[in-house]
Amino acid sequence: METKAGDPGAFAHFDLGRVPSPAFVVDEAAVRRNLEILADIRERSGAKVLLALKAFSMWSLAPLIDEYLDGYCASGLWEARLAKTHFSGPISTYSPAYKADDLAELSEISAHITFNNPAQIERWKNDFNQNLPLDSSDIGLRINPQIPLGETEKYDPSQPHSRLGFPVNQLNPDHFEHLSGIHFHNLCEQGFDALQQTWEKVEPHIAPHFGSLKWINLGGGHHITRDDYDREALVAFLKDLKAKSGCDIYLEPGEAVALDAGILVGEILDIFDNGMPVAITDISATCHMPDVIEAPYRPAMLGERSEGTAIRLGGPSCLAGDIIGDYVLPDEPHIGQRIAFLDQAHYSMVKTNTFNGVPLPSIWLWNSENDDLKCLKSFDWTTFRDRLS
Repeated sequence: METKAGDPGAFAHFDLGRVPSPAFVVDEAAVRRNLEILADIRERSGAKVLLALKAFSMWSLAPLIDEYLDGYCASGLWEARLAKTHFSGPISTYSPAYKADDLAELSEISAHITFNNPAQIERWKNDFNQNLPLDSSDIGLRINPQIPLGETEKYDPSQPHSRLGFPVNQLNPDHFEHLSGIHFHNLCEQGFDALQQTWEKVEPHIAPHFGSLKWINLGGGHHITRDDYDREALVAFLKDLKAKSGCDIYLEPGEAVALDAGILVGEILDIFDNGMPVAITDISATCHMPDVIEAPYRPAMLGERSEGTAIRLGGPSCLAGDIIGDYVLPDEPHIGQRIAFLDQAHYSMVKTNTFNGVPLPSIWLWNSENDDLKCLKSFDWTTFRDRLS
């Protein structure tokens, strides 16, 4: 999987020695620029824009994000609690399945609860009837468009035998009886054309029920803040959909809020030769950038040269696969050298872990417009200790 971002922006001039290593550095000004683009789409189209917390849940920036967006989307109880505690605006919650105890609280704090199939809704209406306030949340159904458009099958919600959403070809009129909304999420780092193709696939199944639906949620994966995204086409599409459906239209971008807004700073700890130069860094792919292994993908490096001798970079853990990739470094490789990987504000920060007791990167907020830099969070070994018993 090849990342679609990696513009260094103001980080091209950031002194990597200003922060300890390893460290995430998020540029507040870059986040604001992304939010301004999303707010413009929202204002011109009439659609509502929610932040998908699964991608970016940096609650220290809640006051900034609250200025621009309509609310937040959660993937379960803990994210919903975070949204309720630190952010403002309505919460939309979707999970492939729920525990009954979680649903009781979710129904109190979520404006929308979206279920993965009609059978779940029936159980919610019947089995949980005595425990849940039935009228406190709008009920939505996630459908699976069954049109695979992703670059990597395992990241594609429409992959064969997907667990995400009710197959659109199985929808029938009875399924709309208790619904306030329809939700689908079929994209991953994609442009407007993928959204248009997805809508053309699902529209015939949804259009007959426009009159009974209150909202349609187009999910996330929209790379709206990328320079080459066709934002004019998106605005026209959203305006048209809102007009002909009579529904509120929602988008749930996650990456788009923090695209190209953060770096992960690291340091080379050791260098040796094993058929090619190999370096051990204090950045771990498995602990600090899990998508490097899971996707897999190759993160862009700040200042990487196009020509020269490549060196393999790997983390300090004992996992044989803890390999970041092969890079031609900005300078001649040496122990103590600082490096940074681009576009790490989304997903990387929320997916870090302490496998092998590898320390977590500290988190820093920088404002590239006034050069203000402050540490928001640092971790010591007790973070590792206190996860265990």
